Amino acid sequence: MRALPVRRIATTVLCASLLLGTAGPVVAAESDSPQGSAQEAARAPVPEANKLLAQVKTLGDAGGVLTPVTDLLTAVLKADGGQLPAADATKLAAPVKDAITKAAATAPKAPETSVAPEAPALPQTPALPKALPDEDKAAAEPKDDALKALQTAVDTLLKSATGGDVTKVAGAVPPVLTGLVNVVAATLLGSGLPAPDLAGLSALPKAPALS
Repeated sequence: MRALPVRRIATTVLCASLLLGTAGPVVAAESDSPQGSAQEAARAPVPEANKLLAQVKTLGDAGGVLTPVTDLLTAVLKADGGQLPAADATKLAAPVKDAITKAAATAPKAPETSVAPEAPALPQTPALPKALPDEDKAAAEPKDDALKALQTAVDTLLKSATGGDVTKVAGAVPPVLTGLVNVVAATLLGSGLPAPDLAGLSALPKAPALS
């Protein structure tokens, strides 16, 4: 009577051993499966993520300037006679100035030249003439120039939109639009963003060389 339970116990132990022996390789195989490799790849960072994030931020900065300026233009063009109450003009001007200031702070600057050691004083010579305006403009940072020009155009528009002369408003709007286009173009040219590949699109002009 006792032989039957012993036999059953031995059979149960044998089955358990076989199950345990096959379970190990199965677990290892799952870790080496294509699904496991895909999970590991999903946890890895995107190649050149920092470079791509910098390009995304550049576009975001440009958009930050576009939105408040276009809001101002829309308000002026929809107003009767292009005239805004002083309070409305001030309210619309504040985000424009903030956006331009922020974009100018993030614009790349030309590298500073190292200062040479002091040399013995030389006899005074006649002062050299100042650089021509075109040379100054070519040596300046294009995006910084575009932002300054845009702010000047916006100031002129605000003055016209609160001065009571409709004809001045009509003449002040196009420079603001041109200023926006210049900001976008300068941002794209100096940001390392990929070149446009739209069929039939003319090539963007090259940025002026910095002296």
